[in-house]
Amino acid sequence: MIHYIRKRLLTAVPVFFGITLLVFFCLELVPANITDLGGEEGGTAGNQAVMEERLGLDRPVVERYLIWLGGLFHGDLGDSWQTGRPVSAMIAQRVGPSLILTGTGVVLAILLAIPLGAAAAWRPRSVWDKLASVCSMVSFGMPGFLLSLAGVYVFSVVLRWLPSARMYATGTSGTVGDLIYHLILPAGVVCVSSMGELVRQTRSACLEALGEDYIRTARAKGLTERQVMRHALRSSLLPVLTTVLSHIPHIIGGSVVVEQIFGWPGMGSLLFSAINSRDFGIVMGVTVVIALTVLGTNLVLDLLYGLVDPRVRREEVGR
Repeated sequence: MIHYIRKRLLTAVPVFFGITLLVFFCLELVPANITDLGGEEGGTAGNQAVMEERLGLDRPVVERYLIWLGGLFHGDLGDSWQTGRPVSAMIAQRVGPSLILTGTGVVLAILLAIPLGAAAAWRPRSVWDKLASVCSMVSFGMPGFLLSLAGVYVFSVVLRWLPSARMYATGTSGTVGDLIYHLILPAGVVCVSSMGELVRQTRSACLEALGEDYIRTARAKGLTERQVMRHALRSSLLPVLTTVLSHIPHIIGGSVVVEQIFGWPGMGSLLFSAINSRDFGIVMGVTVVIALTVLGTNLVLDLLYGLVDPRVRREEVGR
């Protein structure tokens, strides 16, 4: 098992550095940087030269990447080009709100999707099955930004039930109740966007389990349908868990857009703001956090596969 973990880690490391290298050089291709937008010193040619020298933009791109990489090895993500604040401190302020939004949406999706998918498998062609199909269709058919705009229009503009932006009301001290009130709409969008795959996978896994021999044996022994369904759902949780973990990169990407639309003060809105202001130091810092999150999730998923199915470990070690 240790050899298997080492092998997966050695695979993830070059992927991580490949991502940072690709993003760094793609940012270099952007037509304008922060000095062209004026920055702190204004937009004259002389001030641009001073600013480029201060930020190190007058050096070759390869040298700048190696300098940034050296700082990363020492746990330093650099400073914001616009404010001069440490990027790590700015990201640390935004991680909490992002986790609240994404975590709430994912938990709601799990709590709703698993029972709905199980009910759809238990009663095919019933109202639960139709509801599961509608949920999957909406989740797959409507991207996050469209769901966000539709939610704002219906619940904020037409019905006036929920706020359309921010994490707390303006001028308040930020109570838990106020947070929940502002969280309902954006977390609902994340939940609906995440439910489709979970519902479909739960329904498929439960249907497959219901056709197994041990389920027929359980019915022959006189177990009730609820007890039989409980056994089928228990054996279906592993593929559902796999779906949840493999879906996290998509959820993170969708949450970035949701945060921007709802003005949620998370890493997504920080990333959009940094791109608009050409603050590429922040862009690289957020890239590191997202890449580590996605690669860490994939690593956990691989380890779960290896623990559950020893054949996976033997195949990987034998390569």
